Amino acid sequence: MDDHDKKAFYPDALLLDHISILTEEPLKGPVLDLACGDGHNGIFLATRGVPVILGDVSATALKEAKTRAEKKGVNVQFWHVDLEKNGGNPLQEDFYGGILVFRYLHRPLMPCIGKALKRQGILFYETYTVDQPQFGKPHNPHFLLKHGELVRWFAGWSIIHHFEGIMDRPKRAVAQIVCRKPAE
Repeated sequence: MDDHDKKAFYPDALLLDHISILTEEPLKGPVLDLACGDGHNGIFLATRGVPVILGDVSATALKEAKTRAEKKGVNVQFWHVDLEKNGGNPLQEDFYGGILVFRYLHRPLMPCIGKALKRQGILFYETYTVDQPQFGKPHNPHFLLKHGELVRWFAGWSIIHHFEGIMDRPKRAVAQIVCRKPAE
C-alpha cells in the first residue's frame, strides 16, 4: 500500500475519535466535506454508509477524490466550488446534516457554515492557529485562527469536543471543535 492509499484509508484523528456522532443515528441531510482536497475524510464516512458531498475549488483534487471513491466502491457527490468567490453564501442553507472542515480557513464563510447546517446538525472543524508558524506552514495570518476564535464562532452551540493547543505527529498548532447546531 503506497502513501496515496494510506491517506485515503486513514481519516483525520478528530473524525475517528468522534465518528459515532455521524454514524449511530441517521443525519437529517448529507455531510459536506468542505474544501475536501483529496476527499479522504468524506470517503471514509461514505464507507460507513453516510451520504457525502465532496466540495473543493480544485478540479484536480476532485478528480483524485473520484478515483479514491471508485477504488473504495462508494458513491459520493462531487461539487466543484469556489468558496471564496465574492457575492454571497455559496452553501445551500438549511441543507446539511453535517459539515467537515480540516486545514481550511476563510472567515467570511463561517456564518455561511452555520446557516448551511440543519438544526441539530454536526460540525467538525480543525485548522491551524497563530502559533503554527513555529512548526511550518501556513504562515499567513489570514489562514490562522486567533486564540479562542473557533469556539467564539460557534458560541451558543452544544460543544461536544473542543481543543486548542499543540499536537504531535506531526507537531502543529491547531484548534478543533465538534459541535451541534441548536434546535432553535
